[in-house]
Amino acid sequence: MAEETTPATTETTAQPEQAVVKSSKVTLDVKVYAPFKVYYEGPAVSLSAVNGTGPFDVLVNHHNFLCMLVPCNLIIQTGESTQTVKINRALMHVKANRVVVFIDV
Repeated sequence: MAEETTPATTETTAQPEQAVVKSSKVTLDVKVYAPFKVYYEGPAVSLSAVNGTGPFDVLVNHHNFLCMLVPCNLIIQTGESTQTVKINRALMHVKANRVVVFIDV
C-alpha cells in the first residue's frame, strides 16, 4: 500500500488592525491657483465656498462635484489653521478627496 501524504499547511496570523491603518486622519488634497499664482496647495479638512445655489462645504468623501463659484471668500480649514482666499470667479472640481479650484477663469 502507498503511503498517504498530507499537503503542507501554512499558518496565517492576522495582523492587528492598528498595523494595517496608516493614518486615522483622512484629508482632502487641495490646490487653489490662478494662471500665474498658487494660493494654497496641501491637505485640508474642509472647504467652504459659495456657488449660484448658495453656501456649501466640501468634506472628506464628498461626491464628485463641479461648479462655478460666485464672488466669495474660499475658506480652507487645515485642522491647525484657516486659510482664506478671496474669489471673484472660479471653477471648483471635487473628485476622490481631491479639490482643485481654478481662479480667474
